[in-house]
Amino acid sequence: MTDSPAPAILGPHGAPTLPAVEVASYNVELKDEEGFLGDRVSKGAFREILSTWRKRLGEAGEDPLGGDPREELSKKQLDTLLETGDADAAGVIQSAIEDFAQELTRVIRRFARLKTWRDTERIAIGGGFRASRVGERAIGRAAAILKAEKIPIALSAIHAEPDEAGLIGAAHLAPRWIFEGHDALLGVDIGGTNIRAGVVCLNLKKAPDLSKLRVWKSELWRHGDEKKVERDAAIKELIAMLRRLIDRAEKEKLRLAPFIGVGCPGVIAPDGAIERGAQNLPGNWESRSFNLPAALHEGIARIGDHESTILLHNDAVVQGLSEIPFMAEAKHWGVLTIGTGLGNARFESRTPA
Repeated sequence: MTDSPAPAILGPHGAPTLPAVEVASYNVELKDEEGFLGDRVSKGAFREILSTWRKRLGEAGEDPLGGDPREELSKKQLDTLLETGDADAAGVIQSAIEDFAQELTRVIRRFARLKTWRDTERIAIGGGFRASRVGERAIGRAAAILKAEKIPIALSAIHAEPDEAGLIGAAHLAPRWIFEGHDALLGVDIGGTNIRAGVVCLNLKKAPDLSKLRVWKSELWRHGDEKKVERDAAIKELIAMLRRLIDRAEKEKLRLAPFIGVGCPGVIAPDGAIERGAQNLPGNWESRSFNLPAALHEGIARIGDHESTILLHNDAVVQGLSEIPFMAEAKHWGVLTIGTGLGNARFESRTPA
C-alpha cells in the first residue's frame, strides 16, 4: 500500500466541525477499578450475563434454554425464545436483559458526568446489538430506568436499519454542495467483525436536507469468520467491493458523487492515520506507515469523470450522523454503538454556514 496521503480536498479527517454538527467528543474510554466500562455493555457482555443466569439455573435444577450454558445462541434464536418460547426460557432472557439494561444505565450516568457530555438531551443507541428484539428490549428498559430516576436524557434506538446507519451517516460528513448533480455516494462501515460498503441514494429532489437518504445496494464481508486476515488483504477486498458497487451503479445510470465516506473504529488523525482504538480490526491499522484514505484512493482514484475524495471518521461518529434528521429539536445529543465494543460520540447541532 502507498505511504502517500490521499488528497485533502474537503478538510481534515476526523474533523470536529462537520456540516450539521460539532463533534464534542468520541471514542471516550471510561475506566473504574474493574476495568473499561464499555466492556460491560458490549454484545459479548450480554452473552456473559445470559450465560451466568443459565449456569445459576442449571445448578438449581435445569437450564430453561437447554444444552451447554456456554453455547452461544444466535440473535434470531434468542428473539424467538423471547417472543414465542415457554415462560421459563423467556424469563431467563428477560433477566439477562434487565441486568444488561442496569449496566447500560450505569454507563450512561458516567458519560453524563463528563464535561464533553454535559447537558446531553438525547442518546441514540446503534450497533449490532440494537438489531434484535432483545437489544430493543434492553434499550427500552434502560430508557425507563433513566426516566424513573429523573435523569433528563431521552434514550432511543437509531432510526436507520442498524446495518445501514454507518453507510447513511457518511453523507453527512461532506457539505451538501459536493452532491449537487449526483444521485448517490459510496459509504463504508468498517467494524471488528464485518466490513460493509454500499451505494447511498441522496434523493435530493425529495429532501434537499438529506433527510431521505436510503441504501440502494450494499455488500458485506464478515472478516471475523475468517481464520486470519491480513490488513492489506482486507483493504484489497474492500476495494473490490467498492469497484463492484461502482459498476452496478453505472449500469443503472446512477450518477455517483466522486466521494467515499468511511467510518472506522479508533481515533482518527487529521491526515487519515488511525492513532488508537483499531485493535479489533484484522492486522495493524494503527501503524504510522499505513493510511486508510490513501490506500483506498490508490485503489479507486476516480469515480466517473472526477478524482475521488475519501473522508474518514470514527465509526460511532458516522453512525450517529445518520440521526441528524431526527435530532432537530436537540442541541446536545449523543450516540452509543453496542457491538464488539462500545462506540460513543457526542454532538452539538449547528446551523450550516
